[in-house]
Amino acid sequence: MTFQSLNAALSDLQPWMQSLIGMAVLLLIALGSHIILKFVILRTLKNLFGVFVRTSHSDLVGRMVSRLANILPAIIIARGIEWIAHLPEGVVTVVNNVCTAFIVVSMSMALGSLLDIFNLLYQKRPEAATKPIKGYIEVVKIAIYSIAAILMIAVLIDKSPLLLLSGLGAIAAVLMLVFKDTLLSLVASVQINANDILRVGDWVEMPQLNADGFVIDVALHTIKIQNWDKTITTVPTQRFISDSFKNWRGMFESGGRRIKRSLFIDQRSIKFLNEEEIARLRRFALIDDYLDEKSRELDDYNLRLTEAGRDPVNTRRVTNIGTFRAYIQAYLKSHPQIHQDMLLLVRQLQPTSQGLPLEIYCFTSETAWVLHETIQADIFDHLLATIDKFDLKLFQELSDSSFLKSEAD
Repeated sequence: MTFQSLNAALSDLQPWMQSLIGMAVLLLIALGSHIILKFVILRTLKNLFGVFVRTSHSDLVGRMVSRLANILPAIIIARGIEWIAHLPEGVVTVVNNVCTAFIVVSMSMALGSLLDIFNLLYQKRPEAATKPIKGYIEVVKIAIYSIAAILMIAVLIDKSPLLLLSGLGAIAAVLMLVFKDTLLSLVASVQINANDILRVGDWVEMPQLNADGFVIDVALHTIKIQNWDKTITTVPTQRFISDSFKNWRGMFESGGRRIKRSLFIDQRSIKFLNEEEIARLRRFALIDDYLDEKSRELDDYNLRLTEAGRDPVNTRRVTNIGTFRAYIQAYLKSHPQIHQDMLLLVRQLQPTSQGLPLEIYCFTSETAWVLHETIQADIFDHLLATIDKFDLKLFQELSDSSFLKSEAD
């Protein structure tokens, strides 16, 4: 049944009654088309996208389908309103304009959902971790929504879009001010991606913003960092260009994580070793070669001094601190979880009022935090338990209980 035949069948009724019935029929037809399109035809499209998109994101597909399903009813109303009898021309024009604006909005929002789906599909690719496109997609969405807004306003006021575009030049400065953050974020996003400064999954530190954790999202305007306490810090994208920050990605990629810690030796316990003490330390297989080589070196040196008639005070002897340092070096070189291809160093630092710092500088072959801390703790457990075998003592400030005990003694 056409609207002409419907109008002929209702010709005996009052004009307002004809208009009311005609609009009711038009709305029913639009509603029926919406139901058929959404639950029959477009359901196939939703299922098709569902094959490529994870189930957890099916709501995104559903939103796109719903927005597409809104277009046909709007077209039916926009075209059918002209065939309803006795409607004022102004009402027809307003309904037409509103339906057209609604179509523009629905299409732009459907395109936005389609871009989100495309981003989800891209994130499954291997290169997505190093080159995210979410920021660029947001720029395209802003452009689509801006064009849609211009078209919608032009349709509602029944003017040409070119008329509105011609006025944009006069308010360009205002637009630059309004979209200042977006433009800065766009430039920063391009630099971050081009220079590979930041990726999703990187561990970053920004002390000035209390951010310390893994990057979980890189968008146009903001970058989200999940801190170690599971809180989330949202940082403006441009801050990663204007401010300094530490990215730990290089540590993970190198395959080694640094240990840099000192043992503070009580300097009063440092001494020369006699032959009996050296023989006792030879029980440590790790320093057997060191003691042999050191003994030959010192014997040769001292022999030249003796032949030159020098006083015996000038002779060189093995020290317990040097032997302990050699033991630590050999122990780390034989440790299966210390990265042997990276810097390995045991050195003395400037003496302090807390003793002589003996610094251990090396890298574990495990970069995971928990494993790294376990290896580090095991190493220092062993060294702390072994140090007294070299007649060395660690410096430790006296506690109240220690002081009282010494007073009692």
